[in-house]
Amino acid sequence: MSEAAIRPSADPGALLASLDPLLRGWLPRQRWFAGKGRPVTGFDLVAATELLPPGAEQGLLHLLVRVRQSLPGATPAAEHELPSDCYQLLLGVRTELPPRLAPALIGHVTGGALAGRTVYEALHDPRTAGLLLERLRLPGRLGVLRFLRARGDGGAAGSQDPAVAGNAHDIDIPSGLVPRALGVEQSNSSLVYGDTFILKLFRRVVPGVNPDLELPLALAAQGCRRVPPPVAWMTADGTDGADEPLVLGVLQPYVAGATDGWELALQFLAKGADFSAEARALGRATAEVHAALAAALPTVTLGRAQVELLARGMAERLDAAAQAVPALRPYAPALHTAYDALADLAAEGDTRLVAQRVHGDLHLGQCLRAPSGSWSLIDFEGEPARPLAERRLPQPTARDVAGMLRSFDYAARVYRPWSPEWADTCRAAYCSGYADVSGRDPRTSPVLLRAHETDKAVYEAVYEARHRPDWLPVPLTALDRLAAGSEREGAADPGTDASL
Repeated sequence: MSEAAIRPSADPGALLASLDPLLRGWLPRQRWFAGKGRPVTGFDLVAATELLPPGAEQGLLHLLVRVRQSLPGATPAAEHELPSDCYQLLLGVRTELPPRLAPALIGHVTGGALAGRTVYEALHDPRTAGLLLERLRLPGRLGVLRFLRARGDGGAAGSQDPAVAGNAHDIDIPSGLVPRALGVEQSNSSLVYGDTFILKLFRRVVPGVNPDLELPLALAAQGCRRVPPPVAWMTADGTDGADEPLVLGVLQPYVAGATDGWELALQFLAKGADFSAEARALGRATAEVHAALAAALPTVTLGRAQVELLARGMAERLDAAAQAVPALRPYAPALHTAYDALADLAAEGDTRLVAQRVHGDLHLGQCLRAPSGSWSLIDFEGEPARPLAERRLPQPTARDVAGMLRSFDYAARVYRPWSPEWADTCRAAYCSGYADVSGRDPRTSPVLLRAHETDKAVYEAVYEARHRPDWLPVPLTALDRLAAGSEREGAADPGTDASL
């Protein structure tokens, strides 16, 4: 296996000349490409590394590529100043593509350094996908890439930079595990190896520690069994002048035979079965993860100014959403009362709102139920569209709770006739389960919970309007109730927010 790396300083123009025509058409079609709707105007090669020997019949290129895009109507000068996203690509190179890999075809190269070769998505090729696992089995460097292993005690959870911590490899990773690509994700890509490990590869990457590595490492150090611990991970050295590395992928144990919470809820709905026992167990699992995160990482108590800033941010997101989604505008004035109430609590001197690290994007699809009945939480990356620094900020635990409460409503909407009672029962059971572990029922903080549910439903309205217009009535129905101050939507009990 060659240790040679193709570096931008060697001849980036030749490599990009080969790939440019193909990537312009292929990248925007990928589910994980974040720049949809904006024309691709060019590429900058950040780093390129050969993972297979150069000159062989089959090649494997690992690329970090910055994608330049334009906005409709923007002047050339303005386009030059637009921020560009950096993407991780794994490209297979062959003289001929076998029929079994036809769905992975990116294109045939006609010019430049790769002229005459065929380029394809390497994750769908068992040989090239297997090579990634072999690299993770043997920690070390390859060009700008670093392959690291976790220690049996949870690795680098106590480090300021877990992405560049110890290389001990006493957690066994067998060789020869057969890989298969999963096709269910949008912002990332995943490979399952022999139903033993799952490798999550981040596609749009930024400098800094990804929470999907940082938080599971911290939880592993606390002995929390609700989250699969990182076994190995890969990074790239700081690029574009950045001091921090880029986290490229994380290998974790695969929960074989597990069903994600969304699919399980739909199965229960299809049978007309009660899901409240599972919802209660999910509430307990969430509370356990929150407790472990609070023990592992710093918590803060938000003062008046910080609570008012939190409420103002929610209000600003609502105003922006109302501009983007006309159907939302009639509800906006009443919805602002949810945020006003949160700010009023701070003004009255109640500054006991505790913030900590949370999941950040919790819903039924981020939960796995093992055949044993045990629940796990996965995908701690947060909302990928938000800046990394924002995703790593401490948040009230109500943010995660609100996300799950909204998810129950979404599940109940899949089947007709809609069963709000099913969703209400699940929400109540989830909150009760959370209280079983934490000693605090989220419903005893109705102002905080309503504000976060409103913020989540506003986000959902924007998402549905852009991507699934037929689903827009789901968040709009919730917002109609929240605008009316309905306690039923949040399953909230009357009372004060004394537990803030």
